[in-house]
Amino acid sequence: MPNTNWLDRTIGLVSPNRGLKRARARAITALIERRYDGAKVGRRSEGWITASNDANAEISTDLIRLRNRSRDLVRNNAYAAKAVFALAANLVGTGIIPRARSTHEHGAMQADRLWTRWSQQLDMDGISDCRGIHTLVARTLVDRGECFVRFLPRSANQGLAVPLQLQVLEPDHLDASRDGATSPGGWIQQGIEFDRLGQRVAYWLFPHHPGAFSSTNRNTHSINKSIRVEYHDVLHIFDRQRPGQIRGVTWFAPAIVKLRDLDDYDDAELMRKKIEACFVAFVTGSDDADPLGDVDSDEAPVERFEPGMVEYLPPGKDIKFGQPHSTAGYSDYMRVQLHAVASAVGLTYELLTGDLSQVNYSSIRAGLIEFRRRIKQLQTQLLIPALCQPVWQRFIQTAQAAGTLPPGDYWAQWTPPRFEAVDPIKDVQADILAVRAGLMTLKEAIARQGYDPSLVLKEISATFDELDELGIVLDTDPRKSTRTGADKPFDTDDDAPNAPSTSSKSNEPSKVSDVEKEHE
Repeated sequence: MPNTNWLDRTIGLVSPNRGLKRARARAITALIERRYDGAKVGRRSEGWITASNDANAEISTDLIRLRNRSRDLVRNNAYAAKAVFALAANLVGTGIIPRARSTHEHGAMQADRLWTRWSQQLDMDGISDCRGIHTLVARTLVDRGECFVRFLPRSANQGLAVPLQLQVLEPDHLDASRDGATSPGGWIQQGIEFDRLGQRVAYWLFPHHPGAFSSTNRNTHSINKSIRVEYHDVLHIFDRQRPGQIRGVTWFAPAIVKLRDLDDYDDAELMRKKIEACFVAFVTGSDDADPLGDVDSDEAPVERFEPGMVEYLPPGKDIKFGQPHSTAGYSDYMRVQLHAVASAVGLTYELLTGDLSQVNYSSIRAGLIEFRRRIKQLQTQLLIPALCQPVWQRFIQTAQAAGTLPPGDYWAQWTPPRFEAVDPIKDVQADILAVRAGLMTLKEAIARQGYDPSLVLKEISATFDELDELGIVLDTDPRKSTRTGADKPFDTDDDAPNAPSTSSKSNEPSKVSDVEKEHE
């Protein structure tokens, strides 16, 4: 018998039946001791009610209430509003920039030029460009948990570079009341239609936002019935956190109650201070003593305080001033709770609150590493594949169908903007080394700064031509100066620039002439 002592073995020899019962009881006891503490039922887990529902069953019952409460917090809570701004700014920044690639000769250049024109016209509302659409989608994604983008084909005579526009829709446009089976063997769940294989085929969308109409006006509701829109005409963008999840949940879901409680706590502290401030002074003494201060025409006492006032109290009267209590632990409590809120929404405490009083250069840099890794993950695994890439593909298809792009394969390399440097000099030096070592192209380095590489390179070329024409030599010109600012030697006289041979650095007048003599 394994795990037995001498007593168990003795009992087993005398009475095998009794020995077997002891061994079985010992095995059951060991099994109970090996259970997870988190799964045990007892005093510490009393009232902990859990469910085994799938993601969609849990979302369907609470989604609308979560979304409405999150929206209210963003409108009225300073920290919730800051969280949306901070997350959207870091996810999109100045915009995620595409750089075209193509198998067609000069096709990439044509695609880039066409995209530059069309990106200014793609908003159906005529308010934003492509970068503004990215920001709007990111804000809606954080606040509401999901966002819809609808492709709207346009006629060729509307003057668009590509006859296509985009419409950004809030998740309220999805008719979640649409549920049930469809005739071909598919089904509709929360307004999303699936075929018999479980693949999305359509969305049931309201043409107008449901909140734009009064619930008591039946006529307006009759014109806002949901319509079926094909799957390939709609982008559904959300952060999928569980397998099989078909809807997105607001990113504030773990922090909604805590943010609401913090508002209540802050209001209670403010009210307590206001009440304490109302009790300025208390007059004590016998009732038959004269009242404090002056009396009005009705012989009623007039109690007031004025700057520089000197008042003599009648006999028997005394004044005790109110002493408001200090709020001990208020800032510490708020700081701890806001740390939890920041963790819930995926921000650092410093980004959520703007409080940098307890950080130094090393700590804030270390704290930003994990946050930026999460942002990079969302950019490469959510925004680019779910938004940027499908828009690019539809742009190419529509442009080729309209005859504005030649046939061929076109794809895009998307470059999110780089994060603002904590130490700009070191980060720029790192980019220079990466470009010189071949780990990154010059265009990629420019795109990470949030600029269009083609436009920047053209501007650099035009600037150099203008400097050469005017005969100006700058030590920032890499064609003529080294990294340290020294003049570069030229192998032949033909390679020498048209600029004067004397250097612009007055403390090194003979360097160029010595080199020229050596070559002569």
